[in-house]
Amino acid sequence: MIFFSIATAAVAPGIALLTYFYLKDKYEAEPLHMVIKVFLLGFIIVLPVMIVQSGLMLWLGEGSLVNSFLISAGVEEALKWFVLFHMIYNHTEFDEPYDGILYATAISLGFATVENVIYSFAQQATVGTLLFRALLPVSGHAMFGVMMGYYMGRAKFSSGKDSRRFLAYSLLLPFFYHGVYDWILDNITHYWIWYIVPLMAFLWYGGIGKMYRANKRSPFRRLLEDRVNKTEKRAS
Repeated sequence: MIFFSIATAAVAPGIALLTYFYLKDKYEAEPLHMVIKVFLLGFIIVLPVMIVQSGLMLWLGEGSLVNSFLISAGVEEALKWFVLFHMIYNHTEFDEPYDGILYATAISLGFATVENVIYSFAQQATVGTLLFRALLPVSGHAMFGVMMGYYMGRAKFSSGKDSRRFLAYSLLLPFFYHGVYDWILDNITHYWIWYIVPLMAFLWYGGIGKMYRANKRSPFRRLLEDRVNKTEKRAS
């Protein structure tokens, strides 16, 4: 029973956040099986991430900036980006800007969920610890996913230099903010909460704005509005 309770508490935040992002897709809902598939891809990439991180730690040693920005944030965000770009970016279901956010948060939350489960059993986490991890690490991965997916969506529906620029942003910005997040937690022992809470508030504020703007750019938005207008005219 305890095993089941811990496992449920560790998995629940990722599922809840993924549901939230899925329901925020206003104009053209993605096939649920595709979202689940990408979520499960996040499970799978945990192993190669751990292998690469272990190799880099042996090669580069341990330093605060190296650990936070390269070994942790760099490897995790680069591998998530690589999988998304090669498996989702040119997929036919990626047909509106918000889809980038949905698929990027799906793979990020899949990764964060496995990470949460491993931590829960390795550290014998309490309910309070799991609540803390839901508010910070799992939520943080979701926000890095929003950032990655938003700019990947911009790249997908742009061309030329703009497309390449947004594609670069989709990797570099999550990498930077993830690195800052990890550096704060790893290196500030006292009053760290005064730094991490404003950072998370900033990421959520920016993330919600990106979700709104991505939905606003949907090519299906005008189609839906035209249908509503026609229905209203017929009714009147």
